Amino acid sequence: MTAIRVGLVADPASPTEIARRMINLGPPEGEGPDVWDIEVVSEPFTLGSEDVDTALARLRGQARQHEWDLVIGVTELPLRDDDGRYLLAASDPQRRTAVLSLPALGGLRVHTRARHAVRGLVSGMAESIAQDEQRVALPGLSARGRVLVGMVLANRPWLLMSGLKSALVAALATGAVATISSDVWKLAGSLSGWRLGIATVVSIGIVIAWIVIDGELWDRPDGNSAAARERSRLYNTSTLVTLTVGVLICYLALYVVNLAWALFVLDPAVMADSLGRPVGYGDLFVLAWFVASAATLGGALGTGLESDEAIRAAAYSKREEERRNRLASEET
Repeated sequence: MTAIRVGLVADPASPTEIARRMINLGPPEGEGPDVWDIEVVSEPFTLGSEDVDTALARLRGQARQHEWDLVIGVTELPLRDDDGRYLLAASDPQRRTAVLSLPALGGLRVHTRARHAVRGLVSGMAESIAQDEQRVALPGLSARGRVLVGMVLANRPWLLMSGLKSALVAALATGAVATISSDVWKLAGSLSGWRLGIATVVSIGIVIAWIVIDGELWDRPDGNSAAARERSRLYNTSTLVTLTVGVLICYLALYVVNLAWALFVLDPAVMADSLGRPVGYGDLFVLAWFVASAATLGGALGTGLESDEAIRAAAYSKREEERRNRLASEET
């Protein structure tokens, strides 16, 4: 039984987790007697500013160093062809080298899709007699959207709450105090639905802008080329969408807690005496809505960002910076 030594070079964090789940990966049933001996190495091997050929060259160096029969890079970066198309994978069968872009998988069922893609790449390179480099481009006009969804889900926006612990605690404290204030009752009751909606949008927007500015998350093109500008637009869009989803989750959590607190401590009859008009439980929902918006601003802007990986994980530009520094230190 012939054993093929397969190297998986994966970007740190999520790509490494995905690659390590492939240790037991083998050839499809009935397609040859070969056994795959898979080894995973966790380190960055590519930059968003370079072409696919450079990434493949780095991977070939890894294969020589570790004496692998073939090597596949698993990256969290979007890959683009020379003509601007987004790529799922690129392979060099002659040198048995390939690279797989996880964002191109779309973000859903990534582990299963990645296993299927890696199995196909290994089988293809192990059996192929082709000499030309092969590239798998995403089809249709939805390619960019698919890559963007994959990038956002790879950022795991639901983990942003852990990076805003201090802000959330401050917001909860602000909301708890504001909920029992008669002045806040009057102000909340005077606002129409559209004003409350605007207050929600503005509070979330300001918090997102604050995180971007304070965390220096905005990416700027490293050149004047169309590819560099498109890469920055994609990075910044993924950052904004990630932060929007993360802050919305925080906002909804804050609203639920404020509503539970209001229902527990406030009596509509007491509020009616203070306001001089009938008050029902529906007014408590409106009050919690207004307090959530006010507390979001007061709590978030009153504290600094946590020194937490969750904030940096919201932006590909920050991970790109770390990748550059690490590669530079290895090459010197």
